[in-house]
Amino acid sequence: MKKTVLFVLLGLILISCTAHPTLEMKIDSIFSEFNKSTPGASVLVVQNNKIIFEKGYGLANIEQAIPNESKTNFRLASITKQFTAFSILLLENDGKLSFDDSLEKYFPNFPEYGKNITIKQVLQHTSGLLAYEDYIDDTVTVQLKDKDVLNILMKQDSTYFQPGTEHRYSNSGYAVLALIVEKISGKTFAEFLKERIFLPLKMNNSVAFENGISEVQNRAFGYAKIDSEFVFTDQSVTSAVLGDGGIYSSTLEMVKWNNEIDSPTLISKEKFSKAFEKLVLPNGEVVNYGFGWRLDPYKNYERPYHTGSTSGFSNMFMKIPELDLVFIVLMNVRDYDAKNYAEKIADLFIEN
Repeated sequence: MKKTVLFVLLGLILISCTAHPTLEMKIDSIFSEFNKSTPGASVLVVQNNKIIFEKGYGLANIEQAIPNESKTNFRLASITKQFTAFSILLLENDGKLSFDDSLEKYFPNFPEYGKNITIKQVLQHTSGLLAYEDYIDDTVTVQLKDKDVLNILMKQDSTYFQPGTEHRYSNSGYAVLALIVEKISGKTFAEFLKERIFLPLKMNNSVAFENGISEVQNRAFGYAKIDSEFVFTDQSVTSAVLGDGGIYSSTLEMVKWNNEIDSPTLISKEKFSKAFEKLVLPNGEVVNYGFGWRLDPYKNYERPYHTGSTSGFSNMFMKIPELDLVFIVLMNVRDYDAKNYAEKIADLFIEN
């Protein structure tokens, strides 16, 4: 028998959308290690389309003692992949591409192996594309961009496996998808996201960050705990690659994204639903991944979600549709498991 929702003090939620003190105390205890001298997190819970908890923990900027808040913008890392995949869905809906198009169609000089890789395979991580991170020279200090990922792939002559036959998570593929968006739209990936997604959804402070071109308002900077101290580790050589992880956003703005997921306005619900279809390999194996979404269940409930981990950040965006619950945990500290923190919060709402 499925576990039922524990409606935590339902009806006692304050009008201001802050949680009842009992719930707040329980979530505070989960994040108790973060304080006014450490980095931390922005945490938000949505139930039945209403924000029932939102709070910041620790500092967005230790050096300037700026606290984390609901409006603080974190680097989403791989949660970005939801937006990259949605960009492809928008273009498919426009009739500008087919999921069956090969990489060769958009990159005529791509090596021979690109003829056998389709957009759908890239979306679902069955392309077999080599991990660009493994081919970055140790001497490289300048940040790579999506086009540099393509250049790395252009120098290869093979894939990990025959495209379409296995599942292997690929940041390389999502960098390539961002370049396909640029090729078709005639806009930069950042411009496309802004014009086709962020502005229509009033995600006005969300941005695919490009140093020297754009700015991140209310920005959280990334840190790592080394020994007993938190050290500034905001950027790495891969931090400027946009398609696989370059978007900055806040927990508050991700609520607007969640609203679009639940009640699409930019695309039909039928079209959007393709993003949440599990991958089935030729051998019949079902893989819990859609288009930019992980789909493995939690405590017998379907759970679309994605994590995001990168230099200085760890994030989790998780939905439990059957219970009308959404959990968003954005952290500006590396190597902390945001997924685990989000699941601890979810456990407060689910009877064991």
